[in-house]
Formats: sequence, C-alpha cells, structure tokens
Amino acid sequence: MFKQLDKIAAERGLEPLIVTFEEHPRTVLQSDYIPQLLSSSDERKALLSAFGEVLMLPFRELQPMTAAEFMQRLHDDYQVEVLLMGYDHQFGSDRLKHPQDYRRVGEQTGIEVLTSKEFSEGEWHVSSTEIRAALENSNIALANDLLGRPYAIRGTVVHGKGVGRTIGFPTANIQPDDRHVIIPKAGVYAVEVRAYAFTWTPAMLNIDTNGTIEVHIPSFQGDLYGQPLDVRFKRFIREEKQFDSLDELREQIKADIDNSLRQ
Repeated sequence: MFKQLDKIAAERGLEPLIVTFEEHPRTVLQSDYIPQLLSSSDERKALLSAFGEVLMLPFRELQPMTAAEFMQRLHDDYQVEVLLMGYDHQFGSDRLKHPQDYRRVGEQTGIEVLTSKEFSEGEWHVSSTEIRAALENSNIALANDLLGRPYAIRGTVVHGKGVGRTIGFPTANIQPDDRHVIIPKAGVYAVEVRAYAFTWTPAMLNIDTNGTIEVHIPSFQGDLYGQPLDVRFKRFIREEKQFDSLDELREQIKADIDNSLRQ
C-alpha cells in the first residue's frame, strides 16, 4: 500500500501523508476491549515515518464525524487532494460500505478517493489477524514474512528472581513498555537485542507460560537494570518444558544458546 501511495503522490506532484489514530478505535467504541498490538504507538509512528509524514489523530474526537465531515477536515486542515483507502477499510459514523460511496463523498469535498490493492505474500493474505495468529502459534518465520521485517518489542529491564544467574546463565527480565503488544507463545526463541551498551546482538529469549520474558545475552556482561531493551525475533527454537535436574536444564540451555547464535 505504501508503494502505491508513493507512486500516486509522485505522479500527481504531491507529498505522501499517512493518517492514523493515536488510540485503537475499538478501545473508544468498546470500553472493555483489550487490543493486541503489533507495535506501540511510538513504534508505529517511527515505522510509518519511513514512508512519509505521519499524522496521528485523536479517534475519540473524530469518532462522531461522518465520512463527509472527516474528509472535509482532511481537505481543509491538511490540504489532502487524494485519499488512498485500504481495500476493505471503512470510516465515518454513517458507516458507508462501498468504495463508490466514498468516491461520491470525495467528489463533494474535493478529494479524489482511490482504493488500495489487496496485499498477499505467497498463499497468505497479509493482515494483522494473520500476523497475530502466527505469533500466537510461535510461527515467527511466517509473522516476519507477512510483516516484511522481524517482529519486535521494546521493554525495560526489571529485577527478576535471579534463577538464571545461580545456574551460570544470567538473564535480563523484560517488562514490555506497552502492555497491549502481543507476546509470542511460550517457548524459547532466537532473537537479536539492542541496548545503550551495544548494537544488535544475538541472544536467546525465553517466554514462560505466565508471560515472563527473559533474555540471555552471551556476549554481554554488565548491569542493564532500568535500561530500555529492543528485541527482534528471528526464529522459534522449542517449546517450554520441565526438566528433571539442574544438570539437564544446564545442558539444554547450552544447546539453546548455540542454536540462537546460528545465522
């Protein structure tokens, strides 16, 4: 869609503008809705800014507007001349259903309305629903293919129980900065991490059944408590399991670390 946006802007001598909302719309429409996000608001803005100027609007304020009122605001306040809609997207309190309805309203407000093409990756229809399902089933390879980038989370290093240190494999416990971002299924993963003290570095990450996230960084020795840590998921290694002894656990962790360091 962004390539299509860039092409349309270039053909008409316009600047691309990406319009999104500060909050998930369903959190406004449905008070008990708990979103499962693929990125935090700040991360989303940073990712989108690679494709053009990003306009983040307050959905709570705009929610009562009809499609015509919203487009009129885009035209008058932001000089929008062409609007590229998602192929299955709808907006406006009047709940218009068909692309031709939006094109008709656009003609009245001075905006040319176009519809983006559906995007697919091989046999997969690319959507947030498919990506969430892949992450929830620890299918990191598919999630990354559909995203076009490694799935990533950002968090802060917090104090844990310190069990890893007692058996020779110190870990950093990560508290995600946004509690609504999706945490992949429990298990062991090969990841890359980045902190103030180092650039992207291979590491092994474990997510337990309670959602606790721990990462072991073989090449780092130091204190990361209270520091931000970025994590990029590379691949799934194995399911989480119980061990009969500490020696068995140590051997498995060594194997997991070796696996996580492979390209």
